This record gives sequence, structure tokens and C-alpha cells, in this order.
Amino acid sequence: MSSQHIIIVGGSSGIGLATARHLLASGSQVTITGRNETRLIEARRQLGPNAQIALMDASAADALPAQFARIGKFDHLVLALGSSRGVGHFSNVSLADVKLGFEEKVYAHFATAQAALPFLNPTGSIIFVSGLAAQAAIPGTAGIGAANAAVAALVPILAVELKPLRVNGVSPGVIDTPWWDAVPEEQKQVMFKEFGAKNPVGRVGRPEDVAQAIAFLISNTFMTGHMVTCDGGQRLSP
Repeated sequence: MSSQHIIIVGGSSGIGLATARHLLASGSQVTITGRNETRLIEARRQLGPNAQIALMDASAADALPAQFARIGKFDHLVLALGSSRGVGHFSNVSLADVKLGFEEKVYAHFATAQAALPFLNPTGSIIFVSGLAAQAAIPGTAGIGAANAAVAALVPILAVELKPLRVNGVSPGVIDTPWWDAVPEEQKQVMFKEFGAKNPVGRVGRPEDVAQAIAFLISNTFMTGHMVTCDGGQRLSP
């Protein structure tokens, strides 16, 4: 992948940042995007001088084509956009919060991929990052699960519609990223210990675990239309 240019939307933290680090180490040209300039600059400091950054708000669909035009042609697009909206018991979860979750997750993935197409190598690939909530029957996750399921549903459709461009996705389980920062540290560690004890691999995931799965989907030119579950076996737990 050393000659390939990879754009990571949502690359300033968590899974996106870990993926950028992994791909840079393999010799790829990497540009990370985000809507917070301070976080982008800090991410580049962590990644080193070979990383490029581009300010981009994936929720501002009208501005995306011009932002991709400034970046120019590239080979692969990784969409690592997350949302914590839509969590709560179905009987009383806020519909407005669920709608915001769709805007941050589904619409942002959809609009960004659409805007990137004119600049994306037709023999390259798109990688969507969904989430295990789309597959697991966990009470309190109807809203966020529906949003992640909608992202996953794009993968097989676009793999056929956009061929020969390859389209794949990754569905992470519980991963220790800033997504969990809203949970008090002590409570978070208890939750991670419980999740890890149930997982066949005996731990929760690290961003680097998902980064390796994304890199595999980029490098394997015979993979398209697949959602790769990277969850330590969490879906198998009772």
C-alpha cells in the first residue's frame, strides 16, 4: 500500500487515529479529516510529519465536494464517524436524539461517501465503520443499533452499484476509545472488565485491533461487500 493515498474521515481520535498510525507505518500516504482544528493539529503531532490533515465537517453536506476538491485524487476512503446519540430504553428514548444519531452517523457516512466519489480511484475502496449494536440484541440500544444497521446496509448495495470500486465495512465491538469518555472512569473500568470477562478473547478491544481489520480490507483486492466483525467474540457471549 506504499504508493496509495488514504483519506480517513474522523481520523483525529479513536479508531480513525489508530488506523492512520497503522497505515502510515506501512508506508501509505494518509490524510486525516475532522471538524475540530485543534484536535487535528494534535493528531498530526502524534502521527508525525508524514500525516496530512484537512478540516472537514461531515455533517455539512453542501461543503463536502469543495473540501474533497482541495484534497484532490486519492485511492481509499475510510469513514470512521461515530455517534453516541440514540441510547436509552425504547419506551422513553428521545426521538429527537435518535434523529440526531442518524444525522451524525448515517447521513454523514452517506453524504461523505457520495461527495468523495469523483475524486476516488475507481479501483480503490470505501470502508464504512458501523458497530456491533447493529447485530446485538442489547436493551437500550434500539436507536443507536438502527443507525449502525443502516450504515452496514450500505455495504453490499454499494459494492454492486459502484463496482469495480470495492466497498466493505468493519463492525467493532466494545473498543476502548474516547467514545466512552462520557462514562466516569471508575464505572468505565468496571464495564470493561465485565465485557472482557464475557469475550472469548478475555478483553475489550483496542483501536489498533480495528485498525488492522481496516488495513486488511484496504489491501485485499478480492474483498468487497463484506462487513467484518471485530469484537473479540462478543456477539457469541450469552
